[in-house]
Amino acid sequence: MVGVRREGNLFAPDPGDQLLPEDQIYVFTNTEDVNRCLEIFGKKNQKQERVVIIGGGNVGLGVARALETRTERTRAKIIEKSRPTAERAADALERTIVLHGDGMDMDLLMEASVDRADAVLAVTDDDKTNLLVAVRAKQAGCRLAIALVNDPTLAPLISALDIDAYINPRATTVSSILRHIRHGRVRGVYSVGDAEAELIEAQVMSTSSMAGRLVREIEFPEGVLVGAVMKGERVMKPTGDLRIEAGDVIAMFAMHQDMPEVERLLQVSVDFF
Repeated sequence: MVGVRREGNLFAPDPGDQLLPEDQIYVFTNTEDVNRCLEIFGKKNQKQERVVIIGGGNVGLGVARALETRTERTRAKIIEKSRPTAERAADALERTIVLHGDGMDMDLLMEASVDRADAVLAVTDDDKTNLLVAVRAKQAGCRLAIALVNDPTLAPLISALDIDAYINPRATTVSSILRHIRHGRVRGVYSVGDAEAELIEAQVMSTSSMAGRLVREIEFPEGVLVGAVMKGERVMKPTGDLRIEAGDVIAMFAMHQDMPEVERLLQVSVDFF
C-alpha cells in the first residue's frame, strides 16, 4: 500500500495507521497478484466480455481499439451521436459494431444490449450526458457503469447515482513532473486524486544519485515511497537491502510537495516525448 485518500486529502500511510471504510487505497502489486489483492479488499476481478461504449470520439475509439487488441475476446459496441464521427469509428475498427444515434435513447441502448452488457463506458464530451447514460445503464441491468467526468465538482455525485467509477482526464495525462525533469527518461507519470500525488515510473540513469546505492541508503522524503523496482524482466519488491543500479526501472509514489526532491533523485528528462 502506498497511498490513502481520505476526505479529499491524500497521504502516505504509516504501518500503524488504521484504515476507514470510506478510504480510497492505492496499491502496487505484481500482475499475478492482482486477483488476490482485489479479494483482500472484497472485490472480484470479473471478465468483461460484452462492453458498450457511449461516444465514438478519441476516447471511445481508443478504448475500442485497445479492446480489439486484447487476447481475451471482447464484444464491443459503440453508440455515437455524430454521423461523421460514427463513420470514422466504423472505418477504423474491425470487430466493433458502431451504432449511430443518441446514447440517451433508451431504445437504442436496449438495441445495443446494454441490459446484458458486462460494462458500459460513457465517454462523450458532455459530463451530464455521461452521468445520465451511466445511471440508465445500471437501471437497465448493466453490471458496471463508468463515466468520463471532466468537472471535478460532479465527482461527489458518483456514489449517490450508483455509478461504479469515473474517469478524470487529468489523471490520465502527463502531469506536473514533466515541467521539472531534465536529464534521462521517464516511462510514465500518473496523477493521483486531484493531482495531490503522482505515480512515477522512470529509468535510473548513471547520473542519478540513486544509482549504485541500497534503497535504505537513499534519502527519500517522507512523502515518497518506492513501490517496485524492475531489473531487466524481473519485478522486485524494494527491500532496504536492494541495490538500485543504472538501467533499473523504479516506480515511486510521491506527494505533490515532494516533486522537486523526486527531480533531484532521478535527474532524468522527457526527450522520448
